[in-house]
Amino acid sequence: MSVNDPIADMLTRIRNGVMSSQSVVAMPHSTIKAEIARILKEEGFIEGYEVVEGDKPGMKALRVKIKYVGERRERSAVITGLERISRPGRRVYTQKQDIPWVLAGMGIAILSTPKGVMTGQKARQLGIGGEVLCKVW
Repeated sequence: MSVNDPIADMLTRIRNGVMSSQSVVAMPHSTIKAEIARILKEEGFIEGYEVVEGDKPGMKALRVKIKYVGERRERSAVITGLERISRPGRRVYTQKQDIPWVLAGMGIAILSTPKGVMTGQKARQLGIGGEVLCKVW
């Protein structure tokens, strides 16, 4: 099946996994998805991720382990919201001074910049702008 927006597909799979209390979600692998997963791991939103062989030979899959806090009955996911900002039909770019704050710094914005995929905070420190891929809180 062809997906027009693979990043939105990734975010939706993670959102659905959080809502159904799954511990691991799998999706087709791509470099940008792996970079987004790396940022989510560094910022503490997920426990980890790994690239594994997919169902078909030569195809890779990305497995994301969702992070939960609390005991068994009262456990809740660390991720409370995911929002895709820039889409294939409407690209959203930002300059260094206009990088959005997410929940007054409690969440992160993920940007694709000329220096790679990074958080909004790191892009502010480097003084560069880019395409706002998504917000996570």
